[in-house]
Amino acid sequence: MLITLPQALEHAERRNIGLAAVNTPFFESLLAAIDVGERTGTPIILQFAQVHESIVGIEEIGPAMVEMARRSSAPFVVHVDHGEDIDYIRTGLDIGFNSCMIDGSLHPYEENVRLTAEVVDMARSHGEIGVEGELGVMTGNENGDPSQGVADATLYTDPDQARDFVERTGVDCLASSFGTVHGLYRQKPHIDYELIARLRAATGVPIVMHGGSGLSDDEYRQSITHGVRKINYYTYAARAAYDAIVPLVEDENVFLFSNLAAAARRAVDGKVSRFVDVLSLTGNGHGDPS
Repeated sequence: MLITLPQALEHAERRNIGLAAVNTPFFESLLAAIDVGERTGTPIILQFAQVHESIVGIEEIGPAMVEMARRSSAPFVVHVDHGEDIDYIRTGLDIGFNSCMIDGSLHPYEENVRLTAEVVDMARSHGEIGVEGELGVMTGNENGDPSQGVADATLYTDPDQARDFVERTGVDCLASSFGTVHGLYRQKPHIDYELIARLRAATGVPIVMHGGSGLSDDEYRQSITHGVRKINYYTYAARAAYDAIVPLVEDENVFLFSNLAAAARRAVDGKVSRFVDVLSLTGNGHGDPS
């Protein structure tokens, strides 16, 4: 079933947990995320980022995301991730997505405020649509660019500016920069937990972690304790799918793509299941979400 982003965030706030926000730009990852949601009953945010248009179009996989979430017995939000312009976000909402993120973080501050406020107004005209904004800059990208992996503290989100941003835009949650990066980590991240707490106190809205793949259990849990409620996850699940099919490609007895697809689905399932457990503070120490 579809629930709204505010409903999901409220669920996380009441229980002091984090929400798994899983990008699903290939069908096996979508099936796996749905499976995990139905086994656990924990709200999961299904996401599609604009940068993933090079893999599949939102107009192709988006309707499947919406329909599978709607007919499921488990609670899902369907979210346009890292929308770069209002027209793209409108396309997602017209398909049936009920949540969106406008990423104006690379624009000058006032332009980011203007663009984000415009998206909030447009989203509200579509009904009860949650909106995520972003302030501060994180390196890397949602395609797992391996050339990066080091956070730049000079680009971290400023709490005073974040307060002004949320007041002027009306976003439901705020993606912030505090030590994580998109893609694969090439150095151990140094997360500024005190900054997370200051951002949460200053804005009054849940904080979103981008670059959520690859952290330790303690780093996830400390981030949640200090105010993070939504954590984006993609790179390491997609890498697990790749790793799962390599032996099959090299196996002369395997010659059907369906065997590879099934292996990829199982691999993503394992990573997402473990990730949901950790964010729900119920991880049993087995497996590794990174």
